[in-house]
Amino acid sequence: MALYIKDKDVDALAEKLQAAVGASTKAEAVRAALLHELERVNARQSFAERNAEAFALADKIGAPNPDFDAKAFMDRMWGE
Repeated sequence: MALYIKDKDVDALAEKLQAAVGASTKAEAVRAALLHELERVNARQSFAERNAEAFALADKIGAPNPDFDAKAFMDRMWGE
């Protein structure tokens, strides 16, 4: 089935992309853009995967020092 672009803005974007990537046709440019977007979506990590990485990093860093005096640290940082 052929892809017919009725929206003038979308057609203009397809033309810009065709020129930018040096595609011989708008169809080739649209194909490349769609493939690129599918790769990006498929490579995206789920929230659970990103969250697991964050927890692993936190575990690697370790627990905070309970004796750390944040006020004294900030005072030193500000030269007080």
